[in-house]
Amino acid sequence: MCDPSLGPVPTSRRAVLIGTATVTAAALGLTLRTAGTAAAGDEGDAYDRLRLRWKELALGSGFDPAASPFAERLTRLGRSAAAFAATMAPASGSVWPDLPLAVNSGHLTGSCSRLNAMAQAWAQPGTGHTGGAALGAAVVEGLGALVRFVRDRRTKQHGNWWDWRIGSPRLLGDTCVLVYSLLTRRQLAGCLAALDHLVPDSAVASYSGTSTGANRTDMCRVLAVRGVLGKDAARLTLARDALSPVFTEVTTGDGLYADGSFIQHGCIPYTGSYGDVQLDGLARLFALLSGSPWEVTDPRKQSIFDAIEHAYAPFVHNGLVIDSVSGRAISRGPFPSDHPRTPQSDHTRGHRLIAHIAMLAESASTADKARWQGLVKGWIERDRHSPVLDDTRLGIDDLARLQALGTNGVTPLPEPVGHRFFPAMDRCVHRRPGWTAALSMASDRVAYYETGNGENLRGWHTGAGMLYWWAGGATDGQYSDGFWPTVDPYRLPGTTASRKRLSDGEGGPWGAARPDARWVGGTTDGEFAAIGQELKGLSSTMTARKSWFFLDDAVICLGTGIRSRDGTGVDTVVDSRGLGASGEAGLLVDGVPQPGHDGWSAVFPRARWAHLEGHGGYVFPGGAPVHALRASRIGSWHAINSGCCLTPVTRRYVTLWFDHGTDPADAGYAYVLMPGAGPREVADRAADPDWLRILADTAGRHAVQVSRLGVTAANFWAPGIAGPLASSGPASILLRRGHNTTTICIAAPDRTGAPFEFTWHHPVHAVVSRDPGIEVLATGAALTLRVSPGTACGALTTVVV
Repeated sequence: MCDPSLGPVPTSRRAVLIGTATVTAAALGLTLRTAGTAAAGDEGDAYDRLRLRWKELALGSGFDPAASPFAERLTRLGRSAAAFAATMAPASGSVWPDLPLAVNSGHLTGSCSRLNAMAQAWAQPGTGHTGGAALGAAVVEGLGALVRFVRDRRTKQHGNWWDWRIGSPRLLGDTCVLVYSLLTRRQLAGCLAALDHLVPDSAVASYSGTSTGANRTDMCRVLAVRGVLGKDAARLTLARDALSPVFTEVTTGDGLYADGSFIQHGCIPYTGSYGDVQLDGLARLFALLSGSPWEVTDPRKQSIFDAIEHAYAPFVHNGLVIDSVSGRAISRGPFPSDHPRTPQSDHTRGHRLIAHIAMLAESASTADKARWQGLVKGWIERDRHSPVLDDTRLGIDDLARLQALGTNGVTPLPEPVGHRFFPAMDRCVHRRPGWTAALSMASDRVAYYETGNGENLRGWHTGAGMLYWWAGGATDGQYSDGFWPTVDPYRLPGTTASRKRLSDGEGGPWGAARPDARWVGGTTDGEFAAIGQELKGLSSTMTARKSWFFLDDAVICLGTGIRSRDGTGVDTVVDSRGLGASGEAGLLVDGVPQPGHDGWSAVFPRARWAHLEGHGGYVFPGGAPVHALRASRIGSWHAINSGCCLTPVTRRYVTLWFDHGTDPADAGYAYVLMPGAGPREVADRAADPDWLRILADTAGRHAVQVSRLGVTAANFWAPGIAGPLASSGPASILLRRGHNTTTICIAAPDRTGAPFEFTWHHPVHAVVSRDPGIEVLATGAALTLRVSPGTACGALTTVVV
């Protein structure tokens, strides 16, 4: 769906003519056909059925164009299309004067986007221009100008390759499907030749370079539509067969991993952006080709269906998709009015993702379809911050599909409770009743952040242990409402970072910025988790060891070994909570209300706890020097994304942090995050000396014990002893004692594969079960295991009586 803000709506002769449907066609030098006259034969063969199916997928079905919200959306589409047609002035090298095609590759995609909006307005009911000869003529005229530019021997590809291989041809093919009945054979042939020039067969000859993952799926999508339009069996076969590498779980590079990770550009977690694009393309292609001679029959395609709950759903929270897996897309706020891209947020990206899950459900088994529709309906009902069905960025096809779930008796499903760790992309998600947290790290496998094409210029520290969390209500908009252009990029929640000034795009584009850090990972039993990070600062001498122990109502956060020689200070940020443009939230520190005005700051030499109204609380075991600041911050999307608007954005923040001083030699911290907790709960936790024992907080190991939960957990960066636990090598341990058995989850986040010995100094009668790779060396007064972990960072589970 094209945003009406993409162009002005002037009153001009062309606008008047579009309104009265009297424009004379002038396209490709031939006469325009009337609606309903096919370009290439009758409507009865297999190719025509596929074309009509693709058209229905693009436009949607089963909705009432006169009912809300479709009537308003269709009217808006009609106005937008009329504005585009009114300002269109095809000439050599342009379709619109403000989008010269030879100047910027984005202008090619932008021109195709405007033509596609016009074609949708012509094909959709209720737009005021449905089937109008004038608008149809304008679309064909614009197609002619685009085709001439693309096929001109003097045209050299420039700018972003994506515009030539994906952005433009995808829109061009879809537009041809929508106005197919208006194209003569010669006109259609010209469009097909342009598609062949943009996406030749060689583009999918090798699964490498830019032809992987979501990009590969998009190119196959273009080839399939080109095959349908040209009635070309070979192209359809090629499109289908070239998808197969996408179905294979990968161990390096781009694609889906066995643990549910999705990587694009070699080292960037991208479930919420490229992963969604891949899901969209595959859902459409499965639906298009189903029952045809080109149906996708590769049994490996089951991996895509398995990925819905294994890879995608874990990152959806109440309708949003977590920003930790959206790469540089987090910087895409409002764009100038002539830009083809619409602004995004974690909610708008989430809405698209759940719409694509709903689409794939149509090709799934009966059981999967019912469950996925329940998940989708639950997300729709719980997204009160940004209602899904009010999202004007959703296409009418997606909107129709999602709205239908409200009337078909589907039972909404709640968010699952549990912990999911994704070691291949250094991410985890922790869900408890009423709240969700997500952690973002970086390693020698996963970049600190991604920048490129002038986007996400200050995402430097998003991989430095950024801890996102939501506790329902207003907190579900925490990272949506102008967060990224206004938050202090040196003080992101949960991170430890040097205050050394960094340049925009520091470290290089496309994931070039990767730390030389190996020990990043952890272990989980599916409910609780022990996660740790060896942190090395971006373009900095700063190093640290960080741990997060995810439990039932809290996250225990430890840090040690914080060192730096940058000549600047180092901070660990307990939190930086956005309050919106003018929001209020009372802050208590040790039960004392703090001032609410902007510019207030304080240092609490021995704070024991803090509570932020409407959000949650923080406990500082034993007391700690905590800095606090309440301030409005002004930024612009343009500052973090060169394609976005310059308009200033102001948001209020409450920030809590530990100041480790200039060039710390061996600093540390400890705090407990309690999302959604009330002040009484936080105060009681701070006053309870028996709830938490910190068994170790040295540079080499972190360990905690919460006896009431039966939990003992540790991260060992080096051999050592932590309370009752000992390890002869790097390891992450989660031990949970039950009534009759104890479960021990063990992982080796350094991934060297080197065996090590683990000892629990506690009487153990016998081992009930153990995973491969674990050898029992001793039981009795203590349990000793020899662990051969391999090189994958997964959990090895032992159940002990």
